Amino acid sequence: MKITITGASGFVGTALTRVLLDDGHTVTGLGTSASHPLQSAAHFNWVSADTTVSGEWQKVVSGADAVVNLAGRTLFKRWSRAYKTQIVDSRVQTTRNVVNAMAGRKKTLVSTSAVGYYGSRGDEVLDEHSRPGTDFLARLAVDWEQAALDAERQGVRVAIMRFGVVLGAGGGALAQMLPAFRMFAGGPLGNGRQWFSWIHLSDLIRAIQFVLDHAPARGPYNLCAPGAVRQKEFARALGSALGRPAIVPAPSLVLRLMMGELAGVLLASQKVRPERLIADGFSFRFADVDSALADLVGTP
Repeated sequence: MKITITGASGFVGTALTRVLLDDGHTVTGLGTSASHPLQSAAHFNWVSADTTVSGEWQKVVSGADAVVNLAGRTLFKRWSRAYKTQIVDSRVQTTRNVVNAMAGRKKTLVSTSAVGYYGSRGDEVLDEHSRPGTDFLARLAVDWEQAALDAERQGVRVAIMRFGVVLGAGGGALAQMLPAFRMFAGGPLGNGRQWFSWIHLSDLIRAIQFVLDHAPARGPYNLCAPGAVRQKEFARALGSALGRPAIVPAPSLVLRLMMGELAGVLLASQKVRPERLIADGFSFRFADVDSALADLVGTP
């Protein structure tokens, strides 16, 4: 199958590219980086482009059997007004441009969203039928998903992937957390009672493949492990995997002073269940946080 990946040079995109190539697919990656770590691999083509702007890169999308849309500026940077605009455009405008390039074609679009769709909801159990939140990220997710779902009017099969926090070796959220824990300064964020929805990178990649290959898969899917934990329990599990204590909390006030509006993302409580993945027969290799962190950072 000919697959195009937007955001292919990111943490998830690079891992997905490698797996799809190993499975025998032909992959074209799109992104703003000048190069890609796998660009010398057989059956891989890298196209450097600003996907928020229409251009020649859309011909790559038109020629694909399926598109995995992962594009989006990182959230882990202090949000100025200008940067928030970049966060939105990199997701929503890119998705609109992808959809325009797929118009009239019987294709598959698997497009990213996030559990931020639900906002901060305390102890409420959230599945794919739960209503959206009202904060900045929730409103962004609603617009982002709608931009992708517009492709359905063109006959495209559209599946939406609402990512939990992706845990993987060598990058992503875990790379941000590890230095403090290794220096014996790790601990829960805020009061630690908020729910933390996560997924092991290998399960995320397998779930994307599952949705790509599962023809009936349409609409939103929560891509997170079934074992959501409270933040203090996650900190304990990470400390245990590293052989470190997890007793130094990061107070909410300090986080808000240091990170501004971004701190609200870190302190949000989202107890998300992957109901549709489970109902469709997907099996998680890492359903609990202890086994996931032992695999990623534990002593061999």
